[in-house]
Amino acid sequence: MKEKAIRRNTVSLKCSSVNTFMVPLTSHRNKLAFSLPAGTMFRLTLLFPLLWILKDAGCQWHVWVPRDISAMTNSCVVIPCTFMYPSGIRPYRGIHGIWYFGQPYPQLFPPVVYKTRTDVVHESYKGRTKLLGDLHQRNCTLLINNVGPEHSGRYYFRADLGGANMYTFPDFAELKVLEQPNIDVPEEIVSDESLELTCYAPGNCPDMTPEIQWMYTDYLPDPEFSSDYVEEGNTAVLSNTLTFTPRPMHNGQLLGCRVFFQNTSLVYERLISLDIKYAPRSVWVNVSSEVMEGGSVTLHCEVDSNPVSKIVWKFGEQELLWDTAANLSLTLDDATPANEGVYTCVADNVYGVMNASLYLTVKYPPREPTVNESMVVQEGVSLYLHCSTQGSPAPTLTWLKNGELVGTITADELSVLTIKDITPQGDGVYRCLAENEHGRASSSLNITVEYAPVLLDESKCTVVREGVQCVCVAMGNPEPTVEFYLPDLNVTINETDNRYSFYTHTDGHTSTGMIKLREKGERVNNGGPAVNVHCSISNVYGRQSVPMELQQEKKYMMAVIVGTIGGVAVIAFIIAAVRYVGQNNKKENGNPRHDVVLENPALYYSAVKKDKQNLRKKVLKTELLGSKFNSILEETTGEDGDYQPVGSLAGLERQELNYAALEFIGARPREGVLGQGDDGSNYSEIKAK
Repeated sequence: MKEKAIRRNTVSLKCSSVNTFMVPLTSHRNKLAFSLPAGTMFRLTLLFPLLWILKDAGCQWHVWVPRDISAMTNSCVVIPCTFMYPSGIRPYRGIHGIWYFGQPYPQLFPPVVYKTRTDVVHESYKGRTKLLGDLHQRNCTLLINNVGPEHSGRYYFRADLGGANMYTFPDFAELKVLEQPNIDVPEEIVSDESLELTCYAPGNCPDMTPEIQWMYTDYLPDPEFSSDYVEEGNTAVLSNTLTFTPRPMHNGQLLGCRVFFQNTSLVYERLISLDIKYAPRSVWVNVSSEVMEGGSVTLHCEVDSNPVSKIVWKFGEQELLWDTAANLSLTLDDATPANEGVYTCVADNVYGVMNASLYLTVKYPPREPTVNESMVVQEGVSLYLHCSTQGSPAPTLTWLKNGELVGTITADELSVLTIKDITPQGDGVYRCLAENEHGRASSSLNITVEYAPVLLDESKCTVVREGVQCVCVAMGNPEPTVEFYLPDLNVTINETDNRYSFYTHTDGHTSTGMIKLREKGERVNNGGPAVNVHCSISNVYGRQSVPMELQQEKKYMMAVIVGTIGGVAVIAFIIAAVRYVGQNNKKENGNPRHDVVLENPALYYSAVKKDKQNLRKKVLKTELLGSKFNSILEETTGEDGDYQPVGSLAGLERQELNYAALEFIGARPREGVLGQGDDGSNYSEIKAK
């Protein structure tokens, strides 16, 4: 340490002859002599304030004082001083000296700090100053006791050798009176990098030695301390260095340096706040947020960094807002589903970058689902019905067919309803219903299934009074065409054939065909007519022909039997009545006629129709055995005597009715029994019970 101080404390002088220096060491009271060649530069190391004695006629006015020197307030300070004057000057009445404060020019009357000839000094220095050096030895060292802040400033020395040999040296020593010790703090303290802080205390008071302590170091990680004592420019400085590695947590923490002098009550302290530079170490944002569609939401971001970071709010790669601050808030108004997504807060300063993200959910009811277009398909194909929508939270999707649940309920934005090998029963309206806690929406489609015709169980032939009635019911899509085929006659009966009683009706996909046949063939064992009828059904997808079965219902058989018995009795009665009327007419008119034997009244009626084509229709209502029989016979214009159609089957009622009609030719009416028609024909009404 002393060698280091020796290398730093130098002074350069130049003289023209050999000089002898007597250098008394003030503190150690020793003397050293040096002999140097004239005209050479030399450097003399001073450990303490020295008194220079120089005999050289070639030297000029020079002074050496420390440019900067410091002292703690209320302590003392020694300002070392050495001066030279030209060797040709002989001091007159000795050498006198004056110390000025502030400026070197006496004519401006600067405050006098010390004066050898008198005690007249500035009042702030009375009793405080003392000359330690011997002016005859060219040593002008000054002691100032009990210094205060008001004593800080520049100090100039003036040498008075008598007569006109007076000179004020322009060089000065600037005194700094410290109320606190100095702490050397680096311009930049970076986290996680080793840091050295040095506290300095001046040691320029000979009788007072300072000591240094660090305060508030308990929270520091592994602090280390080292002391040093440096003398530079004839000034002494005591230092203590604190070494540690700061962390971001130490930013803003207080550290203190305490200086005190033993055996005194003088204590000096200084506190500093650590300014630790560090990259963003934490970026705090809202936890994942949610907002209703159309509402507002504010996203907050706070950053811990030093210095403050540039904060940027980003949505994807898009920058929405930025500022250089410790925190930044982003407000979204009138939120839409497009605002849903990941928002990132990025913090950046010169020491690093850090970011944090959150997910913003925008709640809204389901949108109208998108489904397949309505379709027409053929039986047996497989279908995949898609339903997609958007909603938050994800909606549940339900498939309904004609209002009834089909498939499974899916909690997603996409649902696929699979229909394999579709059947005609798959035909209908399919609706996809989307629901969540905020609302519901739905969309529908129609599925039409086309298929080949199918003969239904209602298809059959039955015995009725007039003969045989066949009904053929078929279902298909498109609606099937119904025809009847009579193999025995090689005849096809459809709407284009008007020789038979043919009726068709369509209801949706169901077609019904009906014919009525008056059978004149042989009887089968059960008494019914023998029929051979085929029902043919067809559409674009197929055709089939099915033989019709004859189903003889008991009620129809009973009606036929009863009607037959009653009919025979009535016919017998009618024959007798006709003969009686005929005989009376013959007697009364005198115009004999041949008796007509009605062995077969029905055939006779057919023959009468041929002769009397212009006769009006007659009606005979007969009630037999509690059953009603009603028959409407229409006059024909045909030439043959075969049975003809009796009108549309749409007017037929399911009643057990038997009908009979008779015409009396040339009969004379009897009061209350016989009447005369509008055309002059005679008729008789017979009731049988």
